[in-house]
Amino acid sequence: MPSDPKLFYGCHVFCCTNVRPEGHPRGSCARKNAVELRNYMKDKAKEMGLKEVRINTAGCLDRCELGPTMVIYPDGIWYRYTNQTDVDEILETHVKGGGRVERLMLKPEDGPTK
Repeated sequence: MPSDPKLFYGCHVFCCTNVRPEGHPRGSCARKNAVELRNYMKDKAKEMGLKEVRINTAGCLDRCELGPTMVIYPDGIWYRYTNQTDVDEILETHVKGGGRVERLMLKPEDGPTK
């Protein structure tokens, strides 16, 4: 809306770090290195000099079986990532460049079954 204030962050990344019990049928992002990858992403964003970007820990984003997962706002784009190379590509292509990393994107129809 025209009267809305300027965004506090131009880009806000929420990384699921939810922990479920070992052996849970849906898994959990934290058991798939999400905490370490989120910490890496935060450090890498600073190293790249990305301004107006906030990398946050999130509780369950309800897609842990696909995880680790993240969602980037204000775009509302979801990603699955598994390693530092994926994080680097998301930061460079999406956060810095405004593009999309198609190979890592999650679509609305990608789990869980509700």
